[in-house]
Amino acid sequence: MMKRKIILDCDPGHDDAIAILVAAAHPGLELLAITTVAGNADLGKTTLNALKVCEIAGLSGVPVARGAATPLVRDREAAPAIHGASGMDGPVLPDPMLRESEEHAVDLIIRMLMESEGDITLVPVGPLTNIAMAIRREPRIVPKIQEIVLMGGGTFGNWTPAAEFNIWADAEAAQVVFGCGAPVTMIGLDATHQALATPEINERIGAIRNPVAGFVSELLSFFGKTYKEFFGFEHPPVHDVCSVVYCIDPSVFDCRVLNVAVETRGELSYGMTLVDVHGVTGRTPNAMVALGLHHGRLWDVIIGALGRYS
Repeated sequence: MMKRKIILDCDPGHDDAIAILVAAAHPGLELLAITTVAGNADLGKTTLNALKVCEIAGLSGVPVARGAATPLVRDREAAPAIHGASGMDGPVLPDPMLRESEEHAVDLIIRMLMESEGDITLVPVGPLTNIAMAIRREPRIVPKIQEIVLMGGGTFGNWTPAAEFNIWADAEAAQVVFGCGAPVTMIGLDATHQALATPEINERIGAIRNPVAGFVSELLSFFGKTYKEFFGFEHPPVHDVCSVVYCIDPSVFDCRVLNVAVETRGELSYGMTLVDVHGVTGRTPNAMVALGLHHGRLWDVIIGALGRYS
């Protein structure tokens, strides 16, 4: 089976960490690079967290490149209420020996795409600033993008009543991405809120008994507490890893081809993704939109990947 080549753009982040671990271990994927962006925490913290995750997973051959520290046009805001002051509170990890790449994330994305055969999928699971900057700086990359599989958006919000956090954090960047002309798949809250780490799932992860699975258990323990305090969820949803699982097996998700517009001007609706589920606007569909997922199959993929670590 041909491995699907991906660049994972992230802002670790508890669920970002799980996305990295699954992307690195699954035999159906080739993780070419990890790029970081400010989002769940500031850029220094998200980059450090990515290096820590790579170190615990033994990913010495995957470059980690630092990207955008601020959104395209607005002030940055983080999510410490969900992810803690470090952006990945809970597990206590030593400072990593691994070092980040000297290449800027945007330069890396452009270079890898331009050198490719058009067979690289971009998997942004944080704010879309790096992807938008790469498209704006070098529009010739667009035909080289096999697909953009992003985590963000939905028909409802979580950071505001209208907007999901990743899109809200840089709606102008999201507008660039949805309008760029490359194939876009949106794995939003409609699907990811079904990706719950239930007690049964936690037991299955705990039974793996390797250091990586133990790390994931600690992540989910902290994440579960903050999600219950902030949102009232009994079990935390693991948003970001859903985009990675889609790249492995799209049939896990129930998707429709729809038009998605991003609100950038509304006082109360900034960052809203307007998903034309019923085709009322007449606008041409521009994205594959996940509206549901198969819970058991999703976790089979995730747990199977975590079990590959020694």
